[in-house]
Amino acid sequence: MSPQQVISEAVEKIVDTAQTVRKVRWREITPYVGPAFLVSVGYMDPGNWGTNIAGGSTFGYTLLWVLLVSNLMAILLQTMAARLGIVTGKSLAENCRLHYSKGTNFFLWIMAEAAMMATDIAEFLGAAIGFYILFGIPMFSAGLLTGVVVFLILGLYRFGYRSVEYVIISLVAIIGFAYVIEIFLAKPDWGQVATAMVVPRLSSESIFVAMGMLGATVMPHNLFLHSGIIQTRLTGEPTVVQKKKLFRFAVLDSVFALNMSWLVNSAMVVMSAAVFFANGIQVESIQDAHRTLEPLLGSLSSYAFAIALLAAGLSSSTTGTIAGQIVLEGFLDIKMSLWLRRFITMVPALIVIALGLNEIDVLVLSQVVLSMQLPFSIIPLIMFTMRKEIMGELRNGRLTNILAVASAVLVIGLNILLLYQFFGGTF
Repeated sequence: MSPQQVISEAVEKIVDTAQTVRKVRWREITPYVGPAFLVSVGYMDPGNWGTNIAGGSTFGYTLLWVLLVSNLMAILLQTMAARLGIVTGKSLAENCRLHYSKGTNFFLWIMAEAAMMATDIAEFLGAAIGFYILFGIPMFSAGLLTGVVVFLILGLYRFGYRSVEYVIISLVAIIGFAYVIEIFLAKPDWGQVATAMVVPRLSSESIFVAMGMLGATVMPHNLFLHSGIIQTRLTGEPTVVQKKKLFRFAVLDSVFALNMSWLVNSAMVVMSAAVFFANGIQVESIQDAHRTLEPLLGSLSSYAFAIALLAAGLSSSTTGTIAGQIVLEGFLDIKMSLWLRRFITMVPALIVIALGLNEIDVLVLSQVVLSMQLPFSIIPLIMFTMRKEIMGELRNGRLTNILAVASAVLVIGLNILLLYQFFGGTF
């Protein structure tokens, strides 16, 4: 495929999306908005806070390009996951069970569950810290309170799927508004911000945090989640034309929701760089970040920080539980109550809280674990969505396949660099 053909296909996709936006009315789009917002929560969960604060406070603005690249990869991969769910009527996990051997399927389930465990710890820990900062509740009690609130949100399922989506969208709006306040107060150097967005810089010192930022942005469980929840928009036996229409709306939903999460993530790094790195402040915990913000930017900033963290933790804990159910049922065909799943997955997070481990270290490490698991979800997704016998005429186009394979190569390459550095290598 020549460069001219690649560019031509990319232009055609952009024009097609623009025509879709121009032809439809908001009333027509509204019923399809929601799945990507549930997914976007995972892209600004407390794991992102740990990696973004670490990246900004230690390396300034230099790792902002990682977030931009990660976001572009996330949009590509999430729309592919949505495509798979729309066309096959099955989640990524269900397709693994259908098309792979029992041994391969079981291995992929173990990898997915490892990623889910890392995600759960980060999300639960973040919400607990939010309660602790705002109300002074002891951390272990704050962890238990987090579980109670998440149970209440999950209880809204009895009123329909949309009720949970409305709560999550509201929490996402709170996070975004809080970081508008943070950026306004931090007054960053926008020239340096713009340069760091587009000029890649990486070293043996920053690779660990960069991998954490990648793992926190492109999350394995979100691919399973999106391919599952997009099916709530399928009715009856949809035709190919109806599937194409739904996919176009899913792309719009994903672009809007994930770009919002990218802006929030970038705001975290920018705030951390402008406030902590610029003042030579070493941030060793999220509580340190909160305490340091007040004397530097005022009480409004510190409260906005804590409220956004709480909203991020609660929303991502809820969607993480939903993703866990999709993973378990898809790979093993075992049905489990959402409430029971949430109760079981609370335990490792409560143990981490009880041990009093450093939050930043735990959050960054959890995101690196996620990044290490990414190939085991990305590769099956690419293989399924490019196969005509599975996707029919709605399989990936050539450009999508090229970009998807490039994304997989980048992730695997960064994993190799991380392992090289872990065993003492430098570059």
